[in-house]
Amino acid sequence: MSRAPQPVADERSRRTVGVVLLSFTTVVWGLVPLVLKQVEMPTLAFASYRLWIGVMLYAAIFVATGRRLSWTALRVTALGGVFFAADIMLTFTAFRLTSVANATIIGALAPVFITLGAVRWFGERLVRRDAFVIASSFIGVALVAIGSQGSPSWSPVGDAAAALSVLTWSAYWLFSKRARETVDAVDYMAGVMLVSAIVVTALSVATRTSLRPPDASDWTWIVLIALVPGLMGHLSVAWSHRFVEAWLGSLLLQSQPVIGSVAAWVLLGERMTALTAIGGAVVVVATAFIVVRAAQRDPDYPEPETLSPAG
Repeated sequence: MSRAPQPVADERSRRTVGVVLLSFTTVVWGLVPLVLKQVEMPTLAFASYRLWIGVMLYAAIFVATGRRLSWTALRVTALGGVFFAADIMLTFTAFRLTSVANATIIGALAPVFITLGAVRWFGERLVRRDAFVIASSFIGVALVAIGSQGSPSWSPVGDAAAALSVLTWSAYWLFSKRARETVDAVDYMAGVMLVSAIVVTALSVATRTSLRPPDASDWTWIVLIALVPGLMGHLSVAWSHRFVEAWLGSLLLQSQPVIGSVAAWVLLGERMTALTAIGGAVVVVATAFIVVRAAQRDPDYPEPETLSPAG
C-alpha cells in the first residue's frame, strides 16, 4: 500500500487543524453580538478598550516567549490594522443597533467578495460543484434575512453599517492572506492589534467620544471578547491563512448567522420564524458539505472542472 509523501501528509494535517480552528472561531464569533447587546458604553470607547486589552495580551505573549515585533513586520501589517479597525467599528455598530440576525446575515455576504478576490489574486481553484453549494448557502442566508424582517430590534443604520463591514472584512481577509506569506501569525496579529487600537482611539478622541473607564460589568465583557473571540479567534484565523484556501475559510465562518440567530432567539428573545430556521438549516448543510469535500481533497492534486480567474 503506497503512502503519501511526508510533506503532503503534513500539509493535509495542517489544513485539517486550520479547518478545526476556523470552526471554533465561527462559534465564538457567532456569540459576540449577544455580548455587545449587554454593553452600555459608546461603541468607539468599547472598541478602544477591547483593542488595547488585545495589545496587552500580545505583549504578554511576546514577553513570555522572548519575541519582539520588528519594524519590518509592523510595516507589513499596518494596512491590515487599518482594515481591521474599520471593520471592528462597523460590525460593533451593526451589532449594537440592529438585530443579531440581520447584522450577521448581511456580514455573511463577504465570502462572495473574498471568493472572487481569492480566485483572481491568489489563483485558488474553485470547483464548479463547490460554487453551486456556495450559491445554495447564500439562498439560505437570503431566507434567514427575509424571515427576520419586522423584528423590533431592526435598524436601517445598523444594516448599513453591516453592509459596509462586508467590504472592510473582505479587504482585511484578503490582505491578511497575502501578508501571512511573509509574516508569522503572532507577529501579524500583534501588529494589526496595535495599529487598529491607535486608529480607533484616535477616532474616539477626534469625535469626542467619552473614554472614561468602564464599570465592572463592562470590564468583564471587554476582557472576555478580547481574550476568546479576539486573541484566540483572530490568532486561529491568522494561522489558518497559510494552510486553508481563502474562499473555504470565509465560507466556514458563514455559519455565524445561524449561531448568532439561534442564540439571540434563546437568550435575548429575538424572533425566530420558520423561514429563518429553514434558511439557517440550508446554510449549515451547505457549509458542512464544503467541509467534508475539503477534508477529502488532496491540496496538491488539481481537480477537473475548476473555475479560472476569468470565470
